[in-house]
Amino acid sequence: MRYHGPMASTDDYLKEILRARVYDVAVETPLEEAPRLSARLDQRVLLKREDLQPVFSFKLRGAHNKLARLSAAERARGVICSSAGNHAQGMALSAQRFGVRAVVVMPALTAEIKVRAVRALGAEVILHGNTYDDAYAHALALAEREGLGFVHPFDDPAVIAGQGTVAMEILRQCRDPVDAIFVPVGGGGLASGIALYVKALHPQVRVIGVEAEESPSMQQALAAGGPVTLGHVGIFADGVAVRRVGDETFRICRELLDGLVLVSTDEICAAIQDIFEDTRSIMEPAGALAVAGLKRHVAAGHRSAGALVAINSGANLNFDRLRHITERAAFGEQREALFAVEIPEVPGSFLAFCRAIGSRSVTEFNYRYGDGARARIFVGLELRGGAAERAQIAGRLEAAGYGVLDMSGDEMATLHIRHMVGGQAAIADERLCRFEFPERPGALLDFLEAIGTRWNISLFHYRNHGSDFGRVLAGVQVPEAGLADFHRHLAELGYPWWDESANPAYRMFLALPVR
Repeated sequence: MRYHGPMASTDDYLKEILRARVYDVAVETPLEEAPRLSARLDQRVLLKREDLQPVFSFKLRGAHNKLARLSAAERARGVICSSAGNHAQGMALSAQRFGVRAVVVMPALTAEIKVRAVRALGAEVILHGNTYDDAYAHALALAEREGLGFVHPFDDPAVIAGQGTVAMEILRQCRDPVDAIFVPVGGGGLASGIALYVKALHPQVRVIGVEAEESPSMQQALAAGGPVTLGHVGIFADGVAVRRVGDETFRICRELLDGLVLVSTDEICAAIQDIFEDTRSIMEPAGALAVAGLKRHVAAGHRSAGALVAINSGANLNFDRLRHITERAAFGEQREALFAVEIPEVPGSFLAFCRAIGSRSVTEFNYRYGDGARARIFVGLELRGGAAERAQIAGRLEAAGYGVLDMSGDEMATLHIRHMVGGQAAIADERLCRFEFPERPGALLDFLEAIGTRWNISLFHYRNHGSDFGRVLAGVQVPEAGLADFHRHLAELGYPWWDESANPAYRMFLALPVR
């Protein structure tokens, strides 16, 4: 359950961090220079390598400190948690060292690689429900029924104190002045622990939280004045995909955080590449969140005389997600632009268009002949001058008489349209919807069966982005009179979805006006 105990003072927390028992299982991770990123940003950037922990994540610290604080009788009853990844592995390893029973409730859709990792550490794995919230509720019920101790992933003082040892190491390892520490924020446990220690001993050092734009639970809580439950969180950075921050972590972060930065999926992917180029290690999306936030902070014009520290919080990445990450990293780093361009449907128009582009590398070029005097092409271009060069290219093409649409930041165009350019069709009552759903064997069939047979599917594009989630773009014929009923049905399905019927890329490449 969430923390409802007495509010500990900063001094109490400091004592708990200083005497936290984490090094029975955790290691003191290095604080490393990031020379390439430092040179590019003209700032000294240091990476705290929590990805080098035995379970490849900082979560081990808090879980073990919690178990160490239990009495012998409490440990004898066993422990339980709900998790889809890093916290589960941390608690399982800690329980193994203490020789106690560990039960982990994971959503039924959890990737098999994560399930195997937890079982390999000796924990009992129970797969329940389709979401973390389902697993969480079931774990609480089992804890009550079987007398197991529930180990919360973030909203517990012992867990917070364990995570605070990361800050203790950073300030000991860096002899030069530290200006700011960037911390990934999910439920807020790591940010709370770091802020408590830093502000108690070095209040001039700024602690800045970083959240994914798809999961802004702390930002929303700060705006509302208390924890709120988000209706939907994105699943790309699953390590921070928390719908509600903790009560205690909110209290601490509201008081001690110096700022909060939101970053996009593309920025996270670019940060994964940045870390790889400096360390040759591959972070999971949540593990690169702090670097993405650091980069956005600097890009906003904030300069620092001291070092900037980013916490690489985890590296439990499914290998097959790399395809999606590498595809999106170029957009996050402003190294690729996508344009939809109208050119005359006449001989020689391609040559004239390529001359207008100039001597730039073309990353993608999609075209299909269609009726009419105008042809529509989808083109990707390599950038070296970022957003300014992208705007310059668009202006140059428009000045040459071409109709240009910049699609670089269009989620649907990036995920789907670029793979579908092949002709337009006039479909009566077509509604274009984009869906996300947890991936597993048979997931696509389950999705189609859930949509049902009441409506005709007029367009369909599916991409697997690794074993964690899949994405679908679907055209469905729904008359105006039945639109409310269709929306009710989609709400009952429970899949995150977006209406893309007004998306200009759809109008340009896939749809013709219905006569």
